[in-house]
Amino acid sequence: MTTTPQTWQRLDDSALSASARDHLWMHFTRHSTYQEGGAVPVIVKGEGAYIWDSTGKRYLDGLSGLFVVQAGHGRTELAQAAARQAEQLAFFPLWSYAHPEAIQLAERLASLTPGDLNRVFFTTGGGEAVETAWKLAKQYFKLTGRPMKHKVISRAVAYHGTPQGALSITGIPEAKMFFEPLVPGAHKAANTNFYRAPEHGDDLEAFGRWAADQIEIAIEMEGPDTVAAVFVEPVQNSGGCFPPPPGYFARLREICDRHDVLLVSDEVICAFGRLGTTFGCDKFGYVPDIITCAKGLTSGYSPIGAMIASDRLMEPFLSGASYFAHGYTFGGHPVSSAVAMANLDIFDREGLCQNVLANEKAFRTTLEKLLDLPIVGDVRGDGYFYGIEMVKDKATKQTFDDDESERLLRGFLSKALFEAGLYCRADDRGDPVIQLAPPLGCDQTHFDEIEQVLRDCLTRAWSQL
Repeated sequence: MTTTPQTWQRLDDSALSASARDHLWMHFTRHSTYQEGGAVPVIVKGEGAYIWDSTGKRYLDGLSGLFVVQAGHGRTELAQAAARQAEQLAFFPLWSYAHPEAIQLAERLASLTPGDLNRVFFTTGGGEAVETAWKLAKQYFKLTGRPMKHKVISRAVAYHGTPQGALSITGIPEAKMFFEPLVPGAHKAANTNFYRAPEHGDDLEAFGRWAADQIEIAIEMEGPDTVAAVFVEPVQNSGGCFPPPPGYFARLREICDRHDVLLVSDEVICAFGRLGTTFGCDKFGYVPDIITCAKGLTSGYSPIGAMIASDRLMEPFLSGASYFAHGYTFGGHPVSSAVAMANLDIFDREGLCQNVLANEKAFRTTLEKLLDLPIVGDVRGDGYFYGIEMVKDKATKQTFDDDESERLLRGFLSKALFEAGLYCRADDRGDPVIQLAPPLGCDQTHFDEIEQVLRDCLTRAWSQL
């Protein structure tokens, strides 16, 4: 039987939303919204800190895509770097072979990491990097004569990815319940949400000691001889940008050393300038055993991730027949590696990290103006990474019940903010928050625009409630 090849044509703007509804399975998306007649937002262009939809409307990208587009949209040199590399070598795996782009990127990353984190294992994204870190921790301890050390400790409400292992490490019950049973051995401890820790009063350092000690209690409850690693973000994303209290990471480093447990700094969001430093651990002065990263490494222009490990974790694999029994087809892809190198060149040339450090106080100050609204309970975060927690009662910090949160976030705010020209995240993985993470080149003009849109939408949200 012969068939006539179909000639595909680019869909016009009016047909894109309908086609997305009929064929595109979007991620973490309630498709019923669109089946009932809602139009799928279709983003077609980006330039600097702004994006445009298929109708021509402009929005401020207040989330850098998804904590990704550090260098901003429309960077021609990144597209050109991808094209040049694709012409020369579009693909080759790192399975017992190497190519110049992965070699050079690994060396460059090793030069930027603290301590002896010199061994770079490439993935295609952050969840894969977390998965890789757990697998390395398990195999490392097996090879060094401590085969029972396989469990991990992470924090409540923390998000670490969607692969089965990374999802087990994730501390969000609603994200996991459809896929259980997951990988056994992942246990949870308290996070650093100081806003919800009234028993500590105003003593942030005491709270930090308490929060770190909860991880030690979890290690001791499971038995130190069975725990391989602790996974923490420098600033916890899910729940609304929880920064670490003073002294928290110093104490956590001591705890991990005392129990011979690996400290994994999950920097899929916090690395590459989001906090004003190349790595988030630099901002808070600790040296982990492993860093996981992705997102901002290419500013999203091509997918890549990495697990960066200390030399001692590589040591058991450097002799005899041992090898790390793990890999990804597209890990360290030549095109993505070339784009990452060009992206890091932009960081150096334009001083993107320095821009964040110079403007982070102004960003915080601008967002804190919203604290005069009755619905805004807390503004927290670091660098260009902030969460705004919404409450029913500021005096008691009373939060919204599930139905109210549904109506507030999905029923009103998500749509209202987007219609007002601001793309950001209204999230209820924990208490209701709005998250902001603009491109790293943003300045006071962008901060003011963000604050004005938020003020209007939050005021209207409160009046509806």
